[in-house]
Amino acid sequence: MSSRVETLEFQAEARALLRLMVHSIYSDKDVFLRELISNASDALDKLRIAALVDQSLREDAEDPHIDIEVDRDSRTLTIRDNGIGMSREDVVGLIGTIARSGTAELLRKLRESADAAASADLIGQFGVGFYATFMVADTVTLVTRKAGEPGGTRWESSGEGTYVIKDVDDVPHGTAVTVHLKPEDAEDRLFDYTDEYKIREIVKKYSDFIAWPIRMAVERPAPATAGEETDGADGGASGDGADTAAGAAATVTEIETLNSMKALWARPRDEVEAAEYNELYRHLSHDWTDPLEVIQMKGEGTFEYEALLFIPSRAPLDLYTRDAKRGVQLYVKRVFIMADCEALLPNYLRFVKGVVDARDLSLNISREILQQDRRIQQVRRRLVRKVLAAVANLRENEPEKYRTFWTEFGAAVKEGLLEDTENEKAILDIVSVASTRDPEQTTTLREYVERMKDGQTEIYYLTGDSRATIENSPHMEAFAARGYEVLILTDPVDEVWVERVGRVDDHPLKSIAKGQVDLDSDDERKDAEAERDEQRKEFAELLTWMTERLKDEVKEVRLSSRLTTSPACVVGDTFDMTPALEKMYRAMGQNVPHQRRILEVNPTHPLVAGLRRTHEQDAGSTALAETVELLYDMALLAEGGDLRDPSRFTRVLAGRLASTL
Repeated sequence: MSSRVETLEFQAEARALLRLMVHSIYSDKDVFLRELISNASDALDKLRIAALVDQSLREDAEDPHIDIEVDRDSRTLTIRDNGIGMSREDVVGLIGTIARSGTAELLRKLRESADAAASADLIGQFGVGFYATFMVADTVTLVTRKAGEPGGTRWESSGEGTYVIKDVDDVPHGTAVTVHLKPEDAEDRLFDYTDEYKIREIVKKYSDFIAWPIRMAVERPAPATAGEETDGADGGASGDGADTAAGAAATVTEIETLNSMKALWARPRDEVEAAEYNELYRHLSHDWTDPLEVIQMKGEGTFEYEALLFIPSRAPLDLYTRDAKRGVQLYVKRVFIMADCEALLPNYLRFVKGVVDARDLSLNISREILQQDRRIQQVRRRLVRKVLAAVANLRENEPEKYRTFWTEFGAAVKEGLLEDTENEKAILDIVSVASTRDPEQTTTLREYVERMKDGQTEIYYLTGDSRATIENSPHMEAFAARGYEVLILTDPVDEVWVERVGRVDDHPLKSIAKGQVDLDSDDERKDAEAERDEQRKEFAELLTWMTERLKDEVKEVRLSSRLTTSPACVVGDTFDMTPALEKMYRAMGQNVPHQRRILEVNPTHPLVAGLRRTHEQDAGSTALAETVELLYDMALLAEGGDLRDPSRFTRVLAGRLASTL
């Protein structure tokens, strides 16, 4: 076949990442070998799966292994696998280009990070560890052939922005990555990666659990033969000096397997060290921090399985990215089936990593079949209950861990209140939200209920963009004055789940920005009834006029019982959609009608009292009309809402201010 040779440039993001790698953003350069072994393991998994579908690949899939080859004279280290391999197009697409969402965000965070270890964590999350080879290499050479295809590809680069790629013949299927090592530099923690014991240390630390044998040829002293002379019993030396030297130099080459290949999920927990769980988690997640919690479980009976799950200690950068991969690894009888089995965990637990090893599934099972498989659905239900129970246990017994969990994953977990009615109670039990009770500590819904005032039946809440916006909202005034605790909900999902859930046990969830608010006791209501009747009569004409004046924006203007210091606020009817939810639906492409809300005014505020007097004297006054318009816009701003016409608001406000000077 004709040989194509091309010199190509890395994609811009890849060049930027290479520059960071060449300047050693990893604090521990040993991880380059872990990354190459992990890639090789993935290639073996992919070939075995492909061979289940394509019988012509079955011979290629025999004897899967990873070889580590050392050449101390030329200072090269080669990681070779007989896995799926890559085509020329795969090489260009996977290595020359970082085809992953969020790469720009990754690079920004890397540049901002002053901590080398933190930078390494970020790289691991994005799965681009192949580039880590350039921390230890002057040049990297990759030779590969995709299983089932005739020709191979050779790729080489020094990490300076370009790479050379060409066609090659007579290449075995799989991939060999040869790292042309930089000189050893103890000060820069650049070790001798041709040293057998260093390689063993790295494999044991990072890759002992890899399912495939990691092999290495090692030289050992040759065993003594039957006719070989040794030191005699009389203490005299046997043989001449030359023979002794020759005997000492005799060696044999042995192929040794460096990893145990033990499935941690199949071993009793008391036989596994925390460090082993941590390394498995890191392999599965590409996160270099330790997991927050380890969950091990075993299902017996009609459908047997073993599971080992990990709750991370921090959220991945792509937690809220639509196309992010999720799900745990699925094995059948220790045989890898798929990396991201979405059928085993719901979307709201997408941050959970781990392994499920089933005994009675077909090796040829597809994602589509898994979605419908009754046994998989049973396992899914058990896994979900186990994860939620583990979080509940953290809340009860390890509050610091629980706070970490909720800070990192709370918004995702609350999505479960929209999609998992079966576990609604269990999710509500672990929900933790901010409230007006404490500026630092959150509260569970159960704790809120236990603290409710005598006679209070509803759980009060207010949604908004931030705590500051909510705390300063006019809607809060009456509740703060009366000492009622209000939940502060600032996650976008809060707008939806409170409506969906409706109540906790027998206590309705009540938005203080909707409907009428009356916090008076029966006696207080009776004492104030005469005064309120009088206010309604005094303000009736003004309210009617204002309702007509603002009819395009509001459905009604009425007196407020929730305001103590502000002149006005905007509220919704009990079953109205909130402005934030309306905006959310529109962003998703849904054509929802505009919700006209209610303007409530405070009859005791000087501005509102002044409006009433001006209306009585001159209902056609331009100043009156403009002031009412400003009052409505100020009410929108006070709740963090959007103005209809910011430029007009500014112009009218400037005019009204000028008229007072």
